[in-house]
Amino acid sequence: MKSALCRKLGIEFPLFAFSHCRDVVAAVSNAGGFGVLGAVAHTAETLAIDLKWIDEHVNGKPYGIDLLIPNKMEDKEGGLTAADLEARVPPEHRRHVAGLLAQHGIDTADLWSAGQGGHDYTDNMREGGAARLLDVAFSHPIKLFVNALGVPPPSIMKRARDKGILVGALTGAREHAIKHAEAGVDILVVAGTEAGGHCGEVSTMVLVPEVLQAIEDYKDIHVLAAGGIATGRQMAACMAMGADGAWTASVWLTTAEAETTPTVKKKMLAATSRDTVRSRSRTGKPTRQLRSAWTDGWHGGSAPDPLPMPLQGLISRPALARIDKLAASGHEGAQRLATYYVGQAVGLMNTEQSARSVVYDFMKDYADAAQRLAGTLET
Repeated sequence: MKSALCRKLGIEFPLFAFSHCRDVVAAVSNAGGFGVLGAVAHTAETLAIDLKWIDEHVNGKPYGIDLLIPNKMEDKEGGLTAADLEARVPPEHRRHVAGLLAQHGIDTADLWSAGQGGHDYTDNMREGGAARLLDVAFSHPIKLFVNALGVPPPSIMKRARDKGILVGALTGAREHAIKHAEAGVDILVVAGTEAGGHCGEVSTMVLVPEVLQAIEDYKDIHVLAAGGIATGRQMAACMAMGADGAWTASVWLTTAEAETTPTVKKKMLAATSRDTVRSRSRTGKPTRQLRSAWTDGWHGGSAPDPLPMPLQGLISRPALARIDKLAASGHEGAQRLATYYVGQAVGLMNTEQSARSVVYDFMKDYADAAQRLAGTLET
């Protein structure tokens, strides 16, 4: 494509794929797009393993990583111990979670025992913990680092710049865009409320031109449209508005390679665009996810208000890990509770296919849409 961003990153097609699955990242980069590994839940050791695997499978094609370093969260500076943070979780929240699981026939014995929720990655959301992951990432040939919540810390931006790595930031509102631009980021991932995971309240169709207008004096910033994009024609529409490409995540969750559990994947394939909800029940900040008995259980009149990040994760991760394990074994109550991050594009994700074929479908659909648009002009 005739694209400055494609030339800058050495890619054929400006389709960016965020995924927690290294197989998806490699498949998209190999197909001509740009894979981005979600790394916040990794340890330095597991990240090194995954990045080494990606290096061995992308044949020199570019890829990037994404971390989550919010500007605001409880104990942002890391002055509290893990035990201190656990002590800040009110008993009524633990009782609510235990009661919700018990209502669906799930044994809650030892739910709060150490290690029940897997690796506690709270420290990775602080600048120091993220820096340790970036020590690993910067030893590999990554081309892009994206921060998924807030302005990337100056120290991390400097390290990336020194290595010639582009820096991006998730942007959910006009004011976010201005802060990122003033900080000197290279790429804005402009995510509308349709998006899965952390998102704001403004739709992609409104937010993209609003951001472009806000940063028109910053000539070197690239904008990637995100939120609800699962087809090449949607990508073309966003680029017609002025975006330089598309950032996608949900569409990869129903691919053959995805990390999605079989229960959740089946629910996604059957879901409509109305089957998601924006909820604070997973992380403490608003995330769009598949509606289920879990999300419903946090929005009733008797439910406590979800805790701020990272406290909500301390109670949601052990519960959701147990739900996923039991759902996989056929437990009906767990299957009703099972949920995962996904955007409104889930209504367009109706068949399981390979990540490579999704990229090729995007390319064809984009070309057809661009041709249709060109056909509306008189020659």
